[in-house]
Parts: sequence; structure tokens; C-alpha cells
Amino acid sequence: MSVVEFSKEEKALITQKLQRYVATELGFEMGSFDAEFLLDFVSKELGCYFYNRGLYDAQTVVNARFEEMAEAIVALEKFEPSD
Repeated sequence: MSVVEFSKEEKALITQKLQRYVATELGFEMGSFDAEFLLDFVSKELGCYFYNRGLYDAQTVVNARFEEMAEAIVALEKFEPSD
């Protein structure tokens, strides 16, 4: 899988969130460059885990819907009238 790519707007928003988190939780200011560097690292090294979790969750939802459709199709079956 390739590295997760973000638009400029998304990257700016994410880096701002990283800066705010580090300032609030760790008590120090992180510059934009450092925040982008951290984001690139997280995307490259950890992004696949989040991506795959999203796929697994989507697969669970799709499987549940297919099961519902299969049940609905069975409910539509016609049977020969009994004598």
C-alpha cells in the first residue's frame, strides 16, 4: 500500500490539531515543520493500521447488509399451493 496522501487543506488542519495536542497534553510548542514531519511519519509508519481497520469495519457492515438481503430474498420465495 502506498503512503496516505492528504490535500493541502487536510494537511494544514491535521498539523494544527497535532500542534494543539502537543501544546495541551505535553506542554510544549511544536512548529509547523515539526508537526508536518510527525504527520508524515505517522502516515507512513502507522497509517496502514488505521486504513486496514477501516476496511475491516466496512467489510463487517457490507457482510451484515448482504446477510439481510439474503434473508429478504428467502422471504420472497414462492411455494406451490398445497392440495
